[in-house]
Amino acid sequence: MKSSIQFKKGVILLGLFLFIQNTAFAQEIKLTNLDIANTRDDLLVYVNIQGAFQDKIKKYLLIGVPATFSFHITLYKVRDLWIDKKIADLKITHNIKYNALKKEFIVRRSWEKENLRITKSFIEAQQLMSNVDHLKVVSLNRLEKDRKYQIRVKAEVSKDTQSFYLPNVHYYASKWNFETQLHTIDFIY
Repeated sequence: MKSSIQFKKGVILLGLFLFIQNTAFAQEIKLTNLDIANTRDDLLVYVNIQGAFQDKIKKYLLIGVPATFSFHITLYKVRDLWIDKKIADLKITHNIKYNALKKEFIVRRSWEKENLRITKSFIEAQQLMSNVDHLKVVSLNRLEKDRKYQIRVKAEVSKDTQSFYLPNVHYYASKWNFETQLHTIDFIY
């Protein structure tokens, strides 16, 4: 009887421990400042991701665990009484890795011509990872005047599994996989 009660207490404590551990790594990342603009020739998107760099993630970055931010951007032509037509579908990635010997952050942004940036400032590395600006979505000649369109954006934060080599932090770093809610902008061209 006594061992049965101790077993139940142990199960409850284990459950509480797992719940507290998961909520400690739970974070709310969200997209902010989603905006569209255009040049003479192209439709551009601007977006920021907020809440992705909390203390625990920063700690793992500083010991060499790389991270990836992925942005999924889709443009649809809205059609009443019919399925929307996909005009463009982009996936861009930002990768960050810390070089502890040189004390610098290496940031790669897949959509830029010179996609490698090196900085010693964590704040600058955060901004590079979190911001998408002047991203060409589609040429304006692919859009029809006075038609309704919708742009949808979603982001994911995850550890970089290709270069993951620290087995002791594998369990905790596996909690890195976060995803934002889908954000949309409706507009008429």
